[in-house]
Amino acid sequence: MHQRILLRAKKGPFDIYSPEETFERNWIGDNTGNLVFSHSAHKLLRTATAEITSTGFRADAREADIINESYDVFVVPLANAFRRSFAHRLAGMTRLIRKLKIPVVVLGVGAQTNLKGDREYLRPIDDTVKDFVSAVLDRSHTIGVRGEITESYLRTLGFSAVEVIGCPSMFLHGDNLRVEKKKPYLGPNDKIALTVSPYVKSMAKVISAHHKKYPNLCYIPQDVKTLGVLLFGDAPEDRGKKSNIPIHTSHPLFTEDKIRMFVDPWTWMDHLSDFDFNFGTRIHGTITALIAGTPGYLFAHDSRTLELARYFDIPYREMTDVSGDVDAAQLYDEADYTALNNGHKARYATMLSFLNKHDLGNSFADGDSAARFDEQVRQTVFPPPVQPQVSTPAEQWITRVDWLREQNAELRASLEELQGQRLRTRVRQAVGGRVKQILNR
Repeated sequence: MHQRILLRAKKGPFDIYSPEETFERNWIGDNTGNLVFSHSAHKLLRTATAEITSTGFRADAREADIINESYDVFVVPLANAFRRSFAHRLAGMTRLIRKLKIPVVVLGVGAQTNLKGDREYLRPIDDTVKDFVSAVLDRSHTIGVRGEITESYLRTLGFSAVEVIGCPSMFLHGDNLRVEKKKPYLGPNDKIALTVSPYVKSMAKVISAHHKKYPNLCYIPQDVKTLGVLLFGDAPEDRGKKSNIPIHTSHPLFTEDKIRMFVDPWTWMDHLSDFDFNFGTRIHGTITALIAGTPGYLFAHDSRTLELARYFDIPYREMTDVSGDVDAAQLYDEADYTALNNGHKARYATMLSFLNKHDLGNSFADGDSAARFDEQVRQTVFPPPVQPQVSTPAEQWITRVDWLREQNAELRASLEELQGQRLRTRVRQAVGGRVKQILNR
């Protein structure tokens, strides 16, 4: 049976946008990690009989009727959606879901609070979360959450139809995942990838120490603001500023060409597959390394990163236990992937059971659907990584300048059209006023 799936995703896995377009329209949804789990969900669900459309993150209740007519199910992969700063968007999704008549399936959602799972921090959004979960469960058997902290939170709100299923990103290769160390220990010249959440300021000393010790260190940012800095330099209000976190062009990782950013997960994974180790605070930076076959290590700095690390047995330390003199070689040595590897098939079976319960297909059990997806990835040309300005190839600069010229021309044309509309409006108003004066004499 043909199944029309509406998938909450910023873009589809084969929608190609240049880095410049990606920045301008925020096609990564603030963080490239969003693409890792949404593209994984897309692959998982894309059977021979499934037609999948991405929402672009739109959630407009006024579009409910057309969604009901055009789709058979609304699938919603989410990240840390139960957080204060997301409450208004969650409320918007709830308004839409309330008007839908088709099933709604939440494919993993997480709460975000501190490492201790502070319940009081979440209390201001309790009612918003209750409304959302109630709306989903009116159209779904259960709600899928990322880990035990979120499950516990929803149970305190009175919900029992809650299943821990992790995150779709870890199932990009189905039940096939094996992470092994490529060498017995890390040396100073080995290739190490670093992930940093710019707001985790305690990473500053870690960054500095590894920059000095490991000449082949590469920082892989994920946020849209850093993408803008790589493309166009510091924003006017940031020019001349310095920081120990790599957020300005003055940072040594910028000036020494030790940054690469990717606007698609596939090029990101290709890059990481050649590395010996990946570590840092980004959960999907860590997961991207793992599904690329590269040992990854997480610094868990909040409940959402912690619960995913626990569920998938990803090697981690809580950020409160990370000192400034921590060394990647030590992390590599202590990292053990036995539980991650051995437990993967069971976790995958849990995800498939969830999909089956909600009448969703699975590409890995649908002939060669998953293999066809992978072949399409191989045949698609994705944009190259974005590099610091000191090393950007000339042809990329030419493309970027041409793009800026086109944007400038479009803005000028739009401005002239707007000015013309305003002028015509003023003329009509003036003529109308003059006619009234004449008629009233």
